[in-house]
Amino acid sequence: MAKGYWVSVYPTITDPEGLDVYNALAGLAVKAAGGRVLASIGSRVVAHEAGIAERVVLIEFDSFEQAVAAYESAAYQKALAELPDGFERDFRIIESLD
Repeated sequence: MAKGYWVSVYPTITDPEGLDVYNALAGLAVKAAGGRVLASIGSRVVAHEAGIAERVVLIEFDSFEQAVAAYESAAYQKALAELPDGFERDFRIIESLD
């Protein structure tokens, strides 16, 4: 079965402390849904071309369906509600090739 991944790129973070509540709730939601954080805060990034060297988060799930369900879960929706106003990120759920 193909794995599922959450990939998030944060173009700019002007107030990292403003993400504290979101980060705590999102971490609990991801763990409860069986997600595993592979890269996050403090991970090194080398950006090329139009890449963004700001925070990149990579989370693995056992299946694409599990990744989608985790995003749609009540626990993660509660976390999303805590993102600061005007906050921007590029978030995708992708399926692995195998």
